[in-house]
Amino acid sequence: MKRKINNFSRKITKNSNLPAAHAMLYATGMKESDFCKAQIGIVSNWYDGNPCNMHLDMLGKKIKSSIINQKDLIGFQFTTIGVSDGITMGTPGMRFSLPSRELIADSIETVVEAHHYDGVIAIPGCDKNIPGVMISLIRLNRPSIIVYGGSISSGFYNKKKLDIVSSFEALGKKNTCQISEEEYKNIVKKSCPGPGACGGMYTANTMASALEAMGMMLPYSSSSPSMSKNKKIECQKVSIFIKNLLEKKIKPKDIVTKTSIENGVKLAMCLGGSTNLILHILAIAKSANVNFTLKDFQKISNQVPIIGNLKPSGVFLMEDIHNNIGGIPVIIKYLLNEGILYGDCLTVTGETLCKNMKNIPNINFNQKIIYPLNNPIKKNSHIRILYGNISPEGSVAKITGKEGTFFRGKANVFNSEKDANQAILNQKIQKGEVIVIRYVGPTGGPGMPEMLKPTSYIMGAGLGKNVALITDGRFSGGSHGFVVGHITPEAQSGGLIAFIKNGDIIKIDAENNTLTLEVEEEEIQRRKKEWIPPLIKVKRGYLYKYIKTVSTASEGCVTDQF
Repeated sequence: MKRKINNFSRKITKNSNLPAAHAMLYATGMKESDFCKAQIGIVSNWYDGNPCNMHLDMLGKKIKSSIINQKDLIGFQFTTIGVSDGITMGTPGMRFSLPSRELIADSIETVVEAHHYDGVIAIPGCDKNIPGVMISLIRLNRPSIIVYGGSISSGFYNKKKLDIVSSFEALGKKNTCQISEEEYKNIVKKSCPGPGACGGMYTANTMASALEAMGMMLPYSSSSPSMSKNKKIECQKVSIFIKNLLEKKIKPKDIVTKTSIENGVKLAMCLGGSTNLILHILAIAKSANVNFTLKDFQKISNQVPIIGNLKPSGVFLMEDIHNNIGGIPVIIKYLLNEGILYGDCLTVTGETLCKNMKNIPNINFNQKIIYPLNNPIKKNSHIRILYGNISPEGSVAKITGKEGTFFRGKANVFNSEKDANQAILNQKIQKGEVIVIRYVGPTGGPGMPEMLKPTSYIMGAGLGKNVALITDGRFSGGSHGFVVGHITPEAQSGGLIAFIKNGDIIKIDAENNTLTLEVEEEEIQRRKKEWIPPLIKVKRGYLYKYIKTVSTASEGCVTDQF
């Protein structure tokens, strides 16, 4: 007997007591014969104000066309929000970036639950889009697939490849007279040549790679460029796989397990991925009721090396993995064969990760993009979880090794990113200093705004190996240098970072994973008694609600923890 696949939608379409609902469905173009079909919600983070998202509606239309070709399915497109990190970076708008993840999850959950869709195909672009849709799909726990919007093509100027970080670093170079005003403008104009997410191993590509390894994307989805023939083919064939998931009743919680999460984290760390991976995986794991903590990240960090020579710390982009390696599945197969990844995890193909890789070609190491495990770029991961008196609940360091693994210097303290940026651009930062940016955490920011400007300005000014930066905020996936973020407790909550003064000695030890303020405990307690908590920066609207509900960075900054 044929298994029903319209288990949710039939509560509307087969209920004779809902004539108004049926009338509205007829108005959408449905025929009577369509009332027996499973309904698929096709959700994208489309909006045309951001290159990462501007093409997602087009991909959604291709997916809807492929759904029509499946006689038992019907698709309905809808959209959710997005925030451009590149456009809002360094402005008050960036406070909304991380909180947008929760709005994305809530809005998808709302539409799918309200309209009784039987399955979901989600099409994210910019980086908060990806964990946002993933969290919603786990909550809904209906057959679902993620189709990544794909990364952008590289820009080109003066015989060099460009990407979004090139434009930020160009400002630092211009301000230190390394390049002219004309060169600066040309770099800015040519950094982003069209649609797609930022091209390096920044947060969007980090999360896409991780979710492909976790099994929530079809093979090649994370590495097929936004406008490639491969991305179009993926959109055309995804309907076959969503129908298979419906028939086999395979749901996200069957796929997202502690083991599959470990696969995603291992791949992302091997590729030198973004520190935002930590926040998003913690939130995804919480949604799936999987016990995955900062301790798990540190354990994995000690197990896997960096083998990806990818921006921001390296040289290459995701398009190079696609063009010269053959795509992310080639790397996954290599890590499976070497025993790094677990092969028996279920995926959205209905098969295990290992079976998906059966016909994938073996990696060819006659290139400089991906290194072999026996000759890695760094023997263990760049992501380090640091504890100490500054971060008793944890902090996240991004240490690739090229800037060293130990830093000790005098604090130069700023209570906002804006003040720190001005100091860097005005050449008021001295070699050997530890820049401290505080009151930019989940509640202090609010919204834990991502910071690419200060790290890019530091690199552009040629100070990458000479200064460190610590913060209770977070960094862009494009950030590199000796940086530590996600310091918990944050300054707004009375964490020790609030009591640091200019000239204090701070020690960052990425070998022993410690972050220490070298001030006597008696003096710390004296400063604590004198500290007056600053007023929260907003008192109404979404950010006010976010302040009142958000968890700490060490718990993933989720808003549904109660």
